[in-house]
Amino acid sequence: MADKRPSRKARERSDAPPSGEALARYYDLDLESEPLDLDMYLAFAAAAGGTVLELMAGTGRIAVPLAMAGHRVTAVDNDPFMLARAATRWQRTSAGARKGGALDLVEADVTRLKLGKRFDLVIVALNGLLLLDRAAQTQTLECITHHLKPNGRVVIDVWLPQPDDLALYDGRLMLDWTRIDAETGQRVAKTTAARYEAAARTARISTFFDAWNEGESPARTSRRDTVNFLNQDELERLADDAGLVVNTLAGDYEMGHFGIDSDRLVMVCSRQTR
Repeated sequence: MADKRPSRKARERSDAPPSGEALARYYDLDLESEPLDLDMYLAFAAAAGGTVLELMAGTGRIAVPLAMAGHRVTAVDNDPFMLARAATRWQRTSAGARKGGALDLVEADVTRLKLGKRFDLVIVALNGLLLLDRAAQTQTLECITHHLKPNGRVVIDVWLPQPDDLALYDGRLMLDWTRIDAETGQRVAKTTAARYEAAARTARISTFFDAWNEGESPARTSRRDTVNFLNQDELERLADDAGLVVNTLAGDYEMGHFGIDSDRLVMVCSRQTR
């Protein structure tokens, strides 16, 4: 069940001193086993055949491979530590492997983003929309419409938890994984404690990363996230209010059938015609 939990960057940091660099590194370590969505975005980018905008792009897990595939990508995030890792990832890519692609990294709040240009494809991947409050979710969909070309497409991916998933959100502390951080050589353990508030349909998740060398006491880095869940109807209503029309609803990254028992929603939209 732990693998299903929204895994995104920190919005609040509680340890002293807080380490944005460490949290960005642990974000990559957390997604060491990728969620298998990259091929889907490569296919959408190839079909769009133009410019790509990724919102809440994190460390460039998607943006860098898209740029390497020859696309002109703008990646936006409000976390400078995440963007620094994206820049390093891109810089380590040889010019010969980039296939003519380009990557522009922008540090900005997506709810107030004004880039002054429009894109053929806009991406909000891996539950990014759920890490925003209700007002910010609305503003982000409006931002997408503002930056989308008339014939462009937007792809939004969100998790739809089932009752069994939310049953674990009762405050219990759970060990998600223990891994070796190849960059430091340390062993890192990730534990989480989550509490679901049914009335608000939100979850407050505390995540702890304990890192240690053999024979030493662990050093803890933590974060707290509030997840604001959306169901199909709410997401479609947000899209409609923002001036988008839903083209496709899929239940997985192979664009398979979306049904009542789907635990993921991949929504593809275009701009409404006036």
